[in-house]
Order: sequence, then structure tokens, then C-alpha cells
Amino acid sequence: MDERAALTLLGDELAHAGDDAAVVDGQVLTTDMLHETTDFPEGTTRYTAGWRAVGASLSDVAAMGAEATAAVAVYAAPTFDDEALLAFVDGAQDVCERVGARYVGGDLDHHAEFTVATTALGRVPETDGAAERQTAPPVRRSGARPGDVVCVTGTLGRSAAALELFDRGAIERANDLFRFVPRIDAGVALAPHASAMMDSSDGLARSLHQLADASDCGFAIESATVPVDDAVSAAYADESDAAILETALTFGEDFELVFTVAPDALESVRAAVPVDVTVLGEVVESGVTIDGQALPDAGYDHGA
Repeated sequence: MDERAALTLLGDELAHAGDDAAVVDGQVLTTDMLHETTDFPEGTTRYTAGWRAVGASLSDVAAMGAEATAAVAVYAAPTFDDEALLAFVDGAQDVCERVGARYVGGDLDHHAEFTVATTALGRVPETDGAAERQTAPPVRRSGARPGDVVCVTGTLGRSAAALELFDRGAIERANDLFRFVPRIDAGVALAPHASAMMDSSDGLARSLHQLADASDCGFAIESATVPVDDAVSAAYADESDAAILETALTFGEDFELVFTVAPDALESVRAAVPVDVTVLGEVVESGVTIDGQALPDAGYDHGA
């Protein structure tokens, strides 16, 4: 059973599952697990591992349009090295500080390989109501409507470029690319406008299919609009433009926000969001296409 099948199975049992995070009484809660063999290439510093592991959970909070409040982590390794452990905590603290949250601890365990389980907490913002402050609803995956435009924050492909650089021994630059900034500020700014949203950790193509399934709609995007990070073009300079585009579409682990909004909200969105916003295409009745051709449901798979 692959990850998608497992999630479908659990979704049938858990009525509230299906978004990037759970929402309980206005509090947002999410958890992730990362392993050395699948998530931390050789050369990944413990500082980067702490930043990236906690950042992955903070990204899920961002995708709900929520403010980040705190994070914890389980650090498991064959042995506990004081320098490595403190570097991990430094990375976890710094990524939390970067988005206005706090790293408040966790747990330790011995394990055959370096493994991290992280949990992040957030809260949906309050808005000024007529008589009192009210809690704004979280942004879910299920609100996209035909006629909306579909957009993405930032650029795509940084993690793919990082892996290529890790393989080449360009360790410092690879670690730099691996330390992404969770889009908490963008998510909060998008919350009043977005009809649906999720993060792009599984890749843009797969994210579009997941949004389409949740919202019972389709997407039509154009390849010329896909914001490929300059680092991808540099790392894959010998590859064709088509191969570079494929990498940006499907590699995943970029942790940008993929969202839909009404066309007349675009100006307000661009004014409010503190990072670049790219319009990829539009929401349609059914199907997921790029340049008029079917876009395969391909992307990151934890079960692969």
C-alpha cells in the first residue's frame, strides 16, 4: 500500500482528516516524521535538519492560513552527540523565531537511524466583528470554485537543486537551499482571500490533483507560468527545458503555498502577501491539464 492509498484508508475512518493540519477549537495541530535515509542527504547538517524538520510542520500551519505559535520535536539517533544535538535545537529554534513561533522542547530516543518527528501548533487569526473579535475560519483544500485562479507563492525546485548539489559535494550551498522559510506570513495574509489552499510539499502537480479531489473541480495551467527557481536551472544546466520543468512540477519538498482566489481579489492578494505570487492558470470543472494536455498525478511519495 502506498502513501496515497493509506491516506485514503484513514480518511474513510477519520471524518476530519484531509487538510494540511487539524483544527480543534481554533487551534491548529499538525505532525510529521522525517528519516535520514529518505529526507536528509549525506552532508545535511544537524542545524539544517532541525530547521527543515520543524519547518515542514510549520508549513502545514501556514497552509491553513494560521499563525504559528509553537513546535516540539522527537530527536532519535543511534547515539547522542552533544554538538549535533545542540545544532539541531539551534536550527529548530531559529526557524520558529523566523515565523514568530517558539520551539518549546520535545523528546529523545535511541533509534537505528537519525529520525525526527515534529509537531507544530498554531491558531487561526481573529478578525474584528461587529460586536466582538471573531475567529476566522481556516483555509481548507475544499473551497476552490470554477472561475477562480490558481496561484503559487515563491519559486519551485529549490529542494531538487539542493539534492543535486549534495551529490556534487557543494555542501554549504545545498544546506542553504534546504533551509526554506515557512510561508506563515503569506498564509495569514491569504486567509481572508483564498478559497482553497495547501502547501506544495508533495510537488505542484500532485498538489493540484489533491486540491481537485478535495474541491471536486479541475485545473488548467500553463507551463510558461510555472516559477522555476534559478537554482534549478543552474544545477541542471545540462538538462532540457522540459526536464527542468518536470523537476519543478513533480519533485516536491518546496513548501510553497498553492491556493485559489477569485480573480477580482488578485490585486488585494498581491498587496498583502509578502512574497511573489504567480498565477498558474484557472479552476475549471474537471481534469488537471498543462498547456491543454493531461498533467499526471506525479510527485513526492513517502511510501516509494
